[in-house]
Amino acid sequence: MSLDVVILAAGQGTRMRSALPKVLHCVAGKSLLGHVIDAARALNPNSIQVVIGHGADLVRQRLAADDVNFVVQADQLGTGHAVAQAIPACSADNVLVLYGDVPLIQPETLEALLNKIDAKSMALLTTKLDDPSGYGRILRNAQNQVEAIVEHKDATDAERAVQEVNTGILAARREDMARWLSKLSNNNAQGEYYLTDIIAMAVQEGLTVATETVAKAMEVQGANDRVQLAELERFYQLEQALKLMVQGVTLLDPARIDVRGALTV
Repeated sequence: MSLDVVILAAGQGTRMRSALPKVLHCVAGKSLLGHVIDAARALNPNSIQVVIGHGADLVRQRLAADDVNFVVQADQLGTGHAVAQAIPACSADNVLVLYGDVPLIQPETLEALLNKIDAKSMALLTTKLDDPSGYGRILRNAQNQVEAIVEHKDATDAERAVQEVNTGILAARREDMARWLSKLSNNNAQGEYYLTDIIAMAVQEGLTVATETVAKAMEVQGANDRVQLAELERFYQLEQALKLMVQGVTLLDPARIDVRGALTV
């Protein structure tokens, strides 16, 4: 099945307290968005659609490539609105939605997610957190089937107790995605068009929402401020250190290594 990848990278990232667009901040010497584009490339998609907004010209300048198409979201009206800007440029069978500030997502995880799509199923990536505050909760029925996602600000106390959360990463057939996006409403606490609302639409149409759960939550951690950026850097570097030691490299202190680019032993 053919694939188009849509990467959402239009946000300003005010909590970074920087004039630099959030997705251009770096982990291991590479921009957050650069990491995500590389993960998308590993899937050999028909196209990579990057939705840009804040700092659009600079993002385009830094990440320009023959296989990347930039789509401008002039007004940031939510994730659903952002994907809707890119859908007209998509022509493949399936669409995968990624986020430009989630740099550690692995191609293997995405391949496992994509394998769950068929004529009767869309696919959703989840993870489980000890403290899920701020994240959209996965709501399941008595048969453990996904029924909907409720955003934290819209959730009841009982729903906020759920530890399985939405990573935001999902995939579906293009024709289904386009239909659902056209039906989105901004009648919610934020006044935005939530991409997550398509989950309930899929269920209403009788589709199964197949889930893939990420074991390491840091793989789907976003960078909303410099604290989270530093956490991603340390996690990435420790992962590189562990891989090197498995290959026989002696590291007296794995916490004091900084790997950038590709390293072959």
